[in-house]
This record gives sequence, structure tokens and C-alpha cells, in this order.
Amino acid sequence: MPELSRKLAHFTDSVIRRMTRIANQHGAVNLSQGFPDFDPPEELKNALVKTASGNIHQYAITWGAANFRAALAKKQSRFMGFNINPETEVAVTCGSTEAMIASMLTVCNPGDKVIVFSPFYENYTADTILSGAIPVYVHLNPPYYNFDPTELEAAFQQGPKALILCNPSNPSGKVFSFDELRIIAEYCIKYDVFVITDEVYEHIVYEPYKHIYIASLPGMFERTISCSSLSKTYSITGWRLGYVIAPAHIIDGVRKVHDFLTVGAASPLQEAAVTALDFEDVYYLNLKKSYTEKKDFFLSGLDKLGLKYTNPQGAYYVMVDISEFGVSNDVEFCEWLAREVGVAAVPGSSFFRDEVHHLIRFHFAKNMETLVAALKALENLRPKAKEKGWTR
Repeated sequence: MPELSRKLAHFTDSVIRRMTRIANQHGAVNLSQGFPDFDPPEELKNALVKTASGNIHQYAITWGAANFRAALAKKQSRFMGFNINPETEVAVTCGSTEAMIASMLTVCNPGDKVIVFSPFYENYTADTILSGAIPVYVHLNPPYYNFDPTELEAAFQQGPKALILCNPSNPSGKVFSFDELRIIAEYCIKYDVFVITDEVYEHIVYEPYKHIYIASLPGMFERTISCSSLSKTYSITGWRLGYVIAPAHIIDGVRKVHDFLTVGAASPLQEAAVTALDFEDVYYLNLKKSYTEKKDFFLSGLDKLGLKYTNPQGAYYVMVDISEFGVSNDVEFCEWLAREVGVAAVPGSSFFRDEVHHLIRFHFAKNMETLVAALKALENLRPKAKEKGWTR
């Protein structure tokens, strides 16, 4: 039989989504894959019911329904700080996952290099491989996950085509400062490099940190491909509504790729989601308040358990240090954690270029009752680890 694509040998299935399957198998509290267990806003649910009873059930325009693009451009222009043309500078995709791979395929030729900060969301490595590009990794150094400008410029000196910027960052929760973004922007302009952003957590940022769109910096809109989605902001991860914002000539390329990847995002969901895009600023303030309360509650619980972690600046993930258990295989540890303790996490090794096995990732995008149940289950972590022989 003919062999399968050699590209498949260079990445696995999603470890994050695999952990959800393991959580379901063992009935564990799922703090692995980052989706809420609470409903989206009532207005959005009502809009979906209304749309379902209407006549919008066929293809929308391939790159997004006109009213959805108009509402999206209006909302993002307000937050990004510059005017976005919905007719020429927006492409609607099936989630930010497609937005990212469509962007990679638009700008990269086989053999092109792409800078990736490590730790990284696992899709980025797969995206580079699928697009034929070669990742060049730059360290984000704990506990604040800052980068070394010298190491970053050395990566730029290798002649990359693009840099992937996740801000706020998954999995570390880092929010890049203005000074850090300015350095990245200066190198991008100096070495003529695109930036492909992943900004799905743009509205989930904790005081005193602020999210800044790198596309808003001088000279950067022309070379920035801004990817995001409605999934996290409106708690609709299953709707799969993402988008790309970029200059017209780049969007023209993204639309071509998108057309042959998925044809288009679901038209009834686009119609309903216009309701959310028209929310006033108070919605985003309340979103931030709600996630701040969840973060503070969950981290205080980790404090009581004596577990070490990095306090996230944004997003809804927390990296927990499991060094005390002397584990050499964090994948095995997370499978055991779901099976024996009843809480699912993501092994940190899936996020790092280097051999890192002492970190796991929890998320706290859950009802308070769910977080209480998770913390209660984690009280058994050390006793069960001792039985396993995993305590130093």
C-alpha cells in the first residue's frame, strides 16, 4: 500500500482534546480542554432560537455574511483603535483554528521559517508542518514568561517569513507589554516579517495588565494578520466562528485558501452572533469581572492545597508545578490524575519545544460549583500520589 504523508510523523493528535476524552471516560472534572460549562448570554441564545425558525439555512457568502462582517468590523474597530473595512479587510472562518492555518497557508511557502514562542498552543507546530514551514522557537522564560530580545533577534536573523504571537498567551497566561510588543514590531519591520496573531483571549485580561493589539502599533497593520474568534468572549466554543483581519491584499489570499478549506462558516450562527457583536462595553467589563472572580477563587484554592503555580495575567489557564512528585512522564501523570484523583489537566510537555515534564495546565472557565468540586478532589492528590510512590 502507498505510504501516508510523511508530515504526519511530526505531530500527534491534540493532547488537549485527548485529555477531554480521558476525562469523559473516567468521569473526571474536566479542567483540561478550555471550554466553559456555563451557557452563553441569554440574548445570544434567544437570537439563535429566532434564527433557527427563520429562513437562513443555506450558504452565506464564502468569506462571511455581510451583516456579520459589518458588525464584527464595527466592534473590532472600537477595540483595536483603527477603522476596519468589512468588505475588504475581514474573512470569517470556522473558528480561529482555521483562521490560523488559512493565514499560514496564505503567507508561507514550503521551507519558509516561522518564529514560535515556547511555550505555545499545540496547534502552532502542526500548522507550520502542514504548511511546509519550519518552526524557529524562542523561549518565554518563567515565572513571567518574558523573552530575551537577543535570542529573539537571533531568530529574526535566520530569515523567517512570519512570527506567531499568542496574546494573551495560551498556556502561560502571559500578556505582552507595550515595550515587548514594540521590540517585536521593530524586528518585524527591520527584517520584513509578517505577524500572525492569535488573540482569542483579547477580552480576558486581569488588572493591572492591558491587552494591546500589535496591529495598532505604527507600521504594523500592513504586516499583521490578526486572528481571533467569538468562542471565548461569548462562551460559544461549539459555534466555531472565527475571523481574520488584515490588509486587503492579504485577506484576498486568506479568502482563497479558506474557500477551499471549509467553503464557509455556518450561516445561521453568523446571523445569531450579530447580537453579541452589538453588545455594549458593559458586557466586556462584566466578562473581565467574572473571570477575575473565578481566577481568584481557584488560585486561592491552589494556595490552600500548597500547590505552586504561575499567576496568569490573562486568558483562563494556570500552569501548576508538579516537581514535588518527581514525575518524569507528565502525560502518564495527567492520565493518572484523571483516573485516580478525578481531575483532568493537560501535560505541560505538549506546550514546550524543550523537555519539560514538571508542569501541568488547569483551566478555570467553569461554574463555581465545578471549581469547588475540582479543588475538593485535588485534596486527595498527595495521599494518592504517595500510594503511587510519586512523592519525594
